[in-house]
Amino acid sequence: MKSSVGILLVTAAISASPALAQKPSASAGVVAASAPGQGAVVSVVTASATVEAIDKESRVVTLKGPQGNVFSVVAGPEIRRFDEIKVGDEVVVRHTEAFTLELKKGGGGIRERVDTEAAARAAPGVQPGGAVARRVIVVADVIAVNARTQTITLRGPKRIVDLHVRNPEQFKLAKVGDQVEATFTDAVAISLEPAMGKK
Repeated sequence: MKSSVGILLVTAAISASPALAQKPSASAGVVAASAPGQGAVVSVVTASATVEAIDKESRVVTLKGPQGNVFSVVAGPEIRRFDEIKVGDEVVVRHTEAFTLELKKGGGGIRERVDTEAAARAAPGVQPGGAVARRVIVVADVIAVNARTQTITLRGPKRIVDLHVRNPEQFKLAKVGDQVEATFTDAVAISLEPAMGKK
């Protein structure tokens, strides 16, 4: 899907360039929180880029980031008023990743994986823009608990993974037979804003 390609390209361009988040025209933040049997981490990167080229037929927009790095994104159908985008326009890209874990004592649920994707357009009459979000929810069984390495082994619907739990109090809560529900959300929002000095 084109929107998925756009997510991957924007994510790669932002993630592969740590300097991008260090410029005045970019910012990043990470928030982590935990409670007994629960944990969450949210990361947000906001960066500005300039439109360098536009392929109207394929809807590929070439952008230059604040460090001069050039990358391309596919402006999917969620980008309203695509035809109004011009070379030299300023684009603001916001990339959000969120990961949560929740321990479900006693298990009993079905191991599963659910993938969803949603897109949103900018409202009529505002600057061109849009957003795409992807969410993956996985329910896995706790099949082993290793106190020596503080590792919990999880069997999901497709594979088995080892989860290292650094917090000893959190580690003590997990037992064989419990389940873990993990949710990963990846969202990218692109909006056009007037370039500095332009109306």
